[in-house]
Amino acid sequence: MSPPSATYTVAANNADTKPTAHTLEPGLSEAKAKVGALKFPSPPTFDDPYEEREYLKGRLAAAFRVFGKYGFDEGVAGHITVRDPVDPQTFWVNPFGVAFSLIKKSDLIQVNEEGEIIAGGPVKLLNTAAFMIHSAIHQARPDVMAAAHSHSIYGRSFCSLGRKLDIITQDSCAFYDDHVLYESFNGIVLAEQEGKDIAAALGNNKAALLQNHGLLTVGKSIEETIFWFVSLEKCCHAQLMADAAAAGRGHETQKIGDQEAAFTYKAVGTPKAGWFSAKPLFDVIHKETGGDYLE
Repeated sequence: MSPPSATYTVAANNADTKPTAHTLEPGLSEAKAKVGALKFPSPPTFDDPYEEREYLKGRLAAAFRVFGKYGFDEGVAGHITVRDPVDPQTFWVNPFGVAFSLIKKSDLIQVNEEGEIIAGGPVKLLNTAAFMIHSAIHQARPDVMAAAHSHSIYGRSFCSLGRKLDIITQDSCAFYDDHVLYESFNGIVLAEQEGKDIAAALGNNKAALLQNHGLLTVGKSIEETIFWFVSLEKCCHAQLMADAAAAGRGHETQKIGDQEAAFTYKAVGTPKAGWFSAKPLFDVIHKETGGDYLE
């Protein structure tokens, strides 16, 4: 989703009058208002939480197929969770050891705050790290519907640098003042305190760079969460290449100014922008799989 354009076209009420193009200075609120007036798709709403549960489980299964398609799997590492709308103190997650590219709705397992599997598919194995991280986040952030973490190649490479993203591209503006660096690494997250420390470091942000580990994203929807992860991975890739190219020439990358980054964030960094940007990813998965993830 691109930032508001400085040029837009307004159709006149008089049918005999041609549409008039108006040019605005960047940042003026009228441009934002015109874009905001456009009709975009929105996430579905539900009156029945049980119906919503089935929908969300299907979307979560599709999310794993997205991760599989993008190669975000590394052995048995990686997990995505969604809060259960019937019992919000529990969440659904992938069973430990099942390939992302094969996960179906019926495979997902439901976990409570004590780490007990209370419902789900035939493979009732829980990744301890998944529980420690995601349980802490879901408890600390009632606004978070979904959370995602995996050991993607560019994300974990960038996380070895011990730094936050530079805002050097339009896409990275989605993470402007909305991501953190978690500087501690204590091995595989098997301790409850480590999960709580990650959740505390994340704060109210949408993403965390876990030093020497990998990326973590959260959102108000599964789709938003997945898009932030995919986009953050690509931003890490872009910065790794840009930094290397700049260093080879004895220069630094050109950074986007704070005012411009903040303005662009309002178009590309909101929950609605994240949900809408993820829609094509989920549409492709549905087409390519024939919807078998919904079984």
